[in-house]
Amino acid sequence: MPKYMLIWRTVDADKMNAAMSEIPFEEMLEKMGRINDELIKAGVLLAMEGLDPDEHTVVTYGDADQPVVTDGPYGETKELFGGFYLISVASKEEAIEWAKRIGYFPGSAIEIRRVPTIDEFPQDNPWIQQELEWRTKNGQL
Repeated sequence: MPKYMLIWRTVDADKMNAAMSEIPFEEMLEKMGRINDELIKAGVLLAMEGLDPDEHTVVTYGDADQPVVTDGPYGETKELFGGFYLISVASKEEAIEWAKRIGYFPGSAIEIRRVPTIDEFPQDNPWIQQELEWRTKNGQL
């Protein structure tokens, strides 16, 4: 079954911060808890995590011999990711339906990205074979 990453991000920081400031923290936890419970009961949730809004580091690969390491936060808050869900569902359309239910606050968005599976890569490649062995050993396949 295909996997999709649902990435929660800010698109309008002012609007999102205003909406978040009007909702008590316990109510936010309740809303998030309900959708998390639905994902778990549906058997589609593989992983989920929130991301620390204050700790960012970016490693940029440009023309230089060495990558450049930059401490965050980014210049614009609209570039921030707040967290993610990794789900296993039958189709992109099903991932979209879950994303519609996850949207927590005005000013936020859920970006949906398909996660390719290992079997989409050349199976005779030694690195792919090594990864397959690791995934099998760790119960991922």
